[in-house]
Amino acid sequence: MSVELVALAVLMGAVTYPSRALPLLLPGIEHLTDSVHAYLRLIGPAILASLAAVNVLVLVAPDGAAQLHLGIETLAVMVCVGVMAWRRNLLLGLLAAMALVAVARAAGLAG
Repeated sequence: MSVELVALAVLMGAVTYPSRALPLLLPGIEHLTDSVHAYLRLIGPAILASLAAVNVLVLVAPDGAAQLHLGIETLAVMVCVGVMAWRRNLLLGLLAAMALVAVARAAGLAG
């Protein structure tokens, strides 16, 4: 583990702390409308989804250029989302996606 990664983790904690501590920092937050509460609850999942999308869909070439990548991981994400929408169960969606990737890699279809 490098020192740069520790510094990055500390920086990310400092950046994300205000959104997680919003109820503590703003004493009147319970008086906000329901739509504002719904928006604030979805900020974290939206950020995580965008980070996951970049990790699945973007490959960085050895020369540093970003490239769009549509591989087994992309299909696994679509399977996960589909199973989640169908069964309303995140764990089942994740298990289906992991099984798809494991089978594809075992069969030599993915690296």
